[in-house]
This record gives sequence, C-alpha cells and structure tokens, in this order.
Amino acid sequence: MEALGTRPTGAAVAGLFSPLAGRYDRLCEILSMGQNRRWRRCMIDHVAGTTGPILDVASGTAGVAIALARRTGARVVGFDLTLPMLLEGARRVETAGLGDRVELVEGRAERLPFPDASFDGLTFTYLLRYVDDPAATLAELARVLRPGAPMASLEFLAPPGRVWRAAWRCYTRVVLPIAGWLTGGRAWWLVGRFLGPSISNHYRRYPVDWTVRAWESAGMVDVGVRPMSLGGGLVMWGRRAGG
Repeated sequence: MEALGTRPTGAAVAGLFSPLAGRYDRLCEILSMGQNRRWRRCMIDHVAGTTGPILDVASGTAGVAIALARRTGARVVGFDLTLPMLLEGARRVETAGLGDRVELVEGRAERLPFPDASFDGLTFTYLLRYVDDPAATLAELARVLRPGAPMASLEFLAPPGRVWRAAWRCYTRVVLPIAGWLTGGRAWWLVGRFLGPSISNHYRRYPVDWTVRAWESAGMVDVGVRPMSLGGGLVMWGRRAGG
C-alpha cells in the first residue's frame, strides 16, 4: 500500500486552518459550491442506525458531531488536531444544547487515545490529505471500532470527466483564491490557493481504487464508494470485519 509523495505536516495544517475557525464551515460551502451539507448528510446516512458511542475524526468546528448527535441520539466524541477549531466547536455544541452528549478532544488521527473496539460508529471528513501515511491512519481508525461497526467518510474529489475537471481546476486555482481574498483576506487566500493543488496531488498519489484497498487492508468489509456532485466530493463507507 505504498505511494510516493510528501504530505503537509500536522503543524502546517494547524497553522493554515487555525485563523479560520469561525469561518471554516463557510469555506467548505464555498469550495463545494454549496454541496458540503448534502455530502455530510449522505455520509451520516451510513452510520445513522448507530445508537452506541460514535467517534467523529477531523471534527473541526463540530458540524458533523452535532449532526450525528441530533440524528442518532448517540454520544459523540469529536476529535481534531486544531485547538482553535475545537474551541469554536465547543461554542457551537453549547449553543446547540448538546454539551451533555458531544465531547471534543484534541489529538492526532494517527494516534487515537482510545482503547481497541471503543466505538459503535466512526466518521471522518477531509482527513486523508493531511496525514503522512493514509493506510496506517485508516488502520488506526478501524482499530477503535467494534466488530461490525460502520465507518463512513467524506473527502473532496477531483472530477474524472475532462470538461468538469477543467471547470473544477479553473474554480479551485483561480476563483477560489480570489474569492477567499475578497471575503476573508490573506488567511482565506492562502487556504484557497492551497486546497485545489492539495486535492489533485492527493489523488495522483492515492487514487480511489487505492483507497478502497486501504480500507479493506485496515479490516473493513462491504466497502462502498459514491462520487457526489459530478465528482466534486466522495463519500465512502464500510463496516469493521467480524460483526
């Protein structure tokens, strides 16, 4: 499961997104052309039958964690690398009246501070582009799932069709950085300039079929893939073997 290429460090990712904590969800909506919420709902559909504890990795400002708590009634742990994002998430959790059911924890996805088989469900969003070893990270995520428990993810995707890919490249390389500068200044411009090439480079190293195999090597079965919005997003799901 090897692939060539360097990855952004955890410190670099934290530094890039820390100034955007209060506006992160808006940035996701801009990059996804307003599709991010629909993509999230599709991901959550695949763990919606879970009633036990759920881990949401790369939780950011807790948007998915809040949606999971409302949809499932389960206790949710939101886990993220970036403290300013988690602080904004904590504010949103309290505003939503879910402080007794959503807990937020700081840390790295590559080293989860939870015992084996701790959770009945797991989600992660926009994570694999930011870790040094995606296959090892997937194995670590699967480790904390109980046998038979579902896992689902959401990632950006570069559209496969020539026409839509050309339009996507124009949007991510030109429109997004300019829109970021106009709406959020230098911090948004830096993120806008970074995201498009980051997505392209990730799938050049780790194509979708590679990612499916990595899920399976991590111990996941019944792995499914659904490109969203003409290939702008990718929802994946599966369940831990043994249930």
